[in-house]
Amino acid sequence: MQRRRFLGMTAAGVATTALAPALTACGSEGPGGDKKLKIVAADYGDKPGNSSKKYWESLARDFESKHGGIKVEVQVYSWTEVDKKVADMVAAGKAPDLAQIGAYAEFAAAGKLYSAEQLISIPTQADFITPIAKAGEVHRVQYGLPFVSSTRMLFFNQTLFSRYGIAKAPESWEELVVAAGKLKAAGVKIPFGLPLGPEEAPAETMLWMLGGGGGYTDNTGAYIINSEANIRAFTWLRDEFVGKGLTGGGDPARTNRQDVFDAFCKGEVGMLHGHPTLMQQAAAANVKYGTAPLPGIRGKAGSTMGVADWIMAFKQNGHREQLGTFLDFLYTKENHLSFTGQYELLPVTNSASKAMHEDRQYEKLWPFLEQLQSAEFYPADKTSWAKVSATIKEKIGSIVQKGGDPASVLGEIQREAEATELASR
Repeated sequence: MQRRRFLGMTAAGVATTALAPALTACGSEGPGGDKKLKIVAADYGDKPGNSSKKYWESLARDFESKHGGIKVEVQVYSWTEVDKKVADMVAAGKAPDLAQIGAYAEFAAAGKLYSAEQLISIPTQADFITPIAKAGEVHRVQYGLPFVSSTRMLFFNQTLFSRYGIAKAPESWEELVVAAGKLKAAGVKIPFGLPLGPEEAPAETMLWMLGGGGGYTDNTGAYIINSEANIRAFTWLRDEFVGKGLTGGGDPARTNRQDVFDAFCKGEVGMLHGHPTLMQQAAAANVKYGTAPLPGIRGKAGSTMGVADWIMAFKQNGHREQLGTFLDFLYTKENHLSFTGQYELLPVTNSASKAMHEDRQYEKLWPFLEQLQSAEFYPADKTSWAKVSATIKEKIGSIVQKGGDPASVLGEIQREAEATELASR
């Protein structure tokens, strides 16, 4: 984020009003000594009718009815402004008690956050899906509590596939070229949507890296942006895919994810990488689609990308006990499944994940859910990641343009990443 958001929901607009009666100060003592928690959250809806405000309002009322000594105020902001709102609050010395936003590492590195162990019960901690919980760690201490998650799959237009004789979803990059070539020859406007523009560049980049056997970091957490596997992947993408006109007539460096999603929902895109919310959009547009695992350089990719949004608890107001009580309530199976199910996102707890997998109303999400345990996440634990992500947005698209130099550009990003990481220690 510093983006629209990791999980890709569109922003709902301006800040909503507080969901509970206004408070005199963050985490202040109310009448009778009641503790009051101030929470700032992001809006996952794309219109007022499905704003996250309704979920938080109901949750706050329910929590207060069961924990009479604790009051809750929640403010919900759009994804275009929530990260900055929280940063400004913290800079002004008025941090909220709890923030549900896109990144936590800088606040953790500054010593402003409670750790998970300081807040939530052992059963709640143990219920987190392991790879997602680990993505919330800084120096092996968990500060980021995952809120919702998602994985990515290949989406394809079933109508176009049937019409032009493509029998199944491609499993390898070679098959991807064949399928995209048939779509191009048939006059499909965008055989494969490639959003390397600023909205989605870090995610799309990671998907191609994973498909080529690379990634942003190695097993030790060190950046490997200019690895041989990554250079090979983007050289292939430049020469065998973009260079052959298989991504349409637009410039991938200027193409944003939502633009590609919108075109897919108009029947103009044959294939693209997508997340669960695209299913909702495509179904609303009456587009027949299919999903399949991420294609890789020699067959199905070994893993896909997982993404998560985060909750963090600030120390400033000293409400550790009350925050722990609220968080244990938030992560109950019923409350967590209620939110993720509404927005077609994936749970971050084993109990809610199991419940989703046993309920046929969520059957469309099962393929995404099954990938979650082995998914690879952004290196969000690095305080350098925000700057590295911004650099990727700025520079990665040039690689696939005619005359682009993958080794040079990836090497430049690698050097900047290493310097930023070193400076942040």
